[in-house]
Amino acid sequence: MLIAFNKPYGVLSQFTDRSVPPRPTLAGFGLPAGVYAAGRLDADSEGLLLLTDDGPLAHRLSDPRHKQPKTYWAQVEGTPTEDALARLRDGVVLSDGPTLPAQARAIPDPVLWPRDPPVRFRKTVPDAWIELVIVEGRNRQVRRMTAAVGLPTLRLVRVGIGPHGIEGLQPGAWREVSR
Repeated sequence: MLIAFNKPYGVLSQFTDRSVPPRPTLAGFGLPAGVYAAGRLDADSEGLLLLTDDGPLAHRLSDPRHKQPKTYWAQVEGTPTEDALARLRDGVVLSDGPTLPAQARAIPDPVLWPRDPPVRFRKTVPDAWIELVIVEGRNRQVRRMTAAVGLPTLRLVRVGIGPHGIEGLQPGAWREVSR
């Protein structure tokens, strides 16, 4: 079984949390028994999370050696220049080493669900959206990449993993997809 889940902002990519007070987890969304996340998505990121009951499939989906492309829409502070986008396309140097080249382009403001809490709006600071496609999966990689080129991320939504996407799924909704 393979499940596409639109993970809401603030929800952990796991079924339990031992912190006090406990934070929202996947357990609150009526997902089928026996599935677990194939990879992670930070609590402050939203969007596509794949879940499965098949261990080898989970490994293929999440292991960087299999180079599954992951597509993100990032709302960034500032206006992306061609130079900044070219640096993302070439790969940037992070504290844990250089990233592989990414696909990067500016996109029009996407039609998305409102985020709760909303991203803070500032009249004097412009923001824009970029689409990044990466094949790695380092901790907070997209946020660190955009910051490295002077475009801090304000909102991050994963919209695709390989051929799977979140089209038609509202936050907290899920559907079974074909492998």
